[in-house]
Amino acid sequence: MTIAPLSALLTLLPDAAELSVADLPRSLAFYQTVLGFSVLSRTVTRAELGVAGAKQPLLILHALERPAAPATRATGLYHLALLLPSRADLGRLLRHVAGLNVPIGASDHLVSEAIYLTDPDGHGIEVYRDRPRSEWPYEAGPRGRQVKMATDPLDVQGVLGSAGNTVWSGLPAATRLGHLHLKVSDQQAASQFYQALGFELMTEFPGASFLAVGGYHHHLGFNVWESRGASPPAANTPALRLARFTLEAAEFPALLARLEAAQMSVQASADQTTNDWAELSDPSGNRLRFSRR
Repeated sequence: MTIAPLSALLTLLPDAAELSVADLPRSLAFYQTVLGFSVLSRTVTRAELGVAGAKQPLLILHALERPAAPATRATGLYHLALLLPSRADLGRLLRHVAGLNVPIGASDHLVSEAIYLTDPDGHGIEVYRDRPRSEWPYEAGPRGRQVKMATDPLDVQGVLGSAGNTVWSGLPAATRLGHLHLKVSDQQAASQFYQALGFELMTEFPGASFLAVGGYHHHLGFNVWESRGASPPAANTPALRLARFTLEAAEFPALLARLEAAQMSVQASADQTTNDWAELSDPSGNRLRFSRR
């Protein structure tokens, strides 16, 4: 695949993740109680979750009819990442989760501070706050200057202290899906694919790559740490069902042109006059939907 030159797709951003789950009520209890999601709509088999009062969901859960245990090795979701507006918000959540005795991980990535959780089906979740861009470090990389990221210990007391005596009361209004991190079977093939879509390679490590638009540290990550050469998950197992991205309406034709130039197999909206969305799979079988804002 030939990588097309980067174009001005400055708003190609993650919008929502759709996950299949074994027990919908169990998952809803987790996401509402632990993370403070609000249920925006719900049927017996499907629920949309997000910030209270929002029109657009950040997370869509689909109940499996006859769930089976997930494979030990498969491509799919490594984690979805919720971006909080401030360090104080992260501190409030950290204190809240600790009070529930929920197991967590915690890291300082130099560009951000994060905590990590796992939902009842094993779906990974990162919740983080960004440092100001003026504080992001850079270093020389194989392809020139790149964002420097690391996995250092989190300053837990500093994060907690930033919240003062305030308490967690649910996802703040400005919470959004900051990035998605996927499990892929081939790092190089995934890197070529996503760069052809318009993402820029920001930094990479052995086994993992991080890409973005508009100079962000990463809107998309992927790795082969647990999935090198793996197949997509079985249809009846909890898994990533769809990764949603949005971009401005004026930029959407450029994306469609890139997909056509790269000869990618695309399923588009039925209304060919508007082309409101396009769906395709990456080389590892992760299903993606791109919609105009």
